[in-house]
Amino acid sequence: MGIHNRRSVLRRGEKTKVVEPDKLPNNIGKPRCIKTIYGAKCYFIIEDEILHNQHDAHNKLIAFQRIRFEADNRIEYRLGYYMVGVKSGAKGRWVWGQFCLTIPEKDLKIILKKAERKGWF
Repeated sequence: MGIHNRRSVLRRGEKTKVVEPDKLPNNIGKPRCIKTIYGAKCYFIIEDEILHNQHDAHNKLIAFQRIRFEADNRIEYRLGYYMVGVKSGAKGRWVWGQFCLTIPEKDLKIILKKAERKGWF
């Protein structure tokens, strides 16, 4: 378990402090590249994104992105998250999470409703 996980785990009755870094991430229109499991590069553009603070962890920002792959123009969706950095190089900034996203049902329902209102599906 990473250091950010240990610090963000809430215990019963405990409250979190709202973290307000200088700037929320905005990746709409930005090109990105990921590697496949075989090492090939896949390029895509983030067409739109929904950012949502998790209700019980204010240092976690859930990202739901609509992406378009350049190779075949297909649309897919990506769920991820940002955490407020705690290490010296990223302290106080939103950094992309490197582990599998876990999300409470309450927040997932809100994000899916926002995506539906935007006409994503």
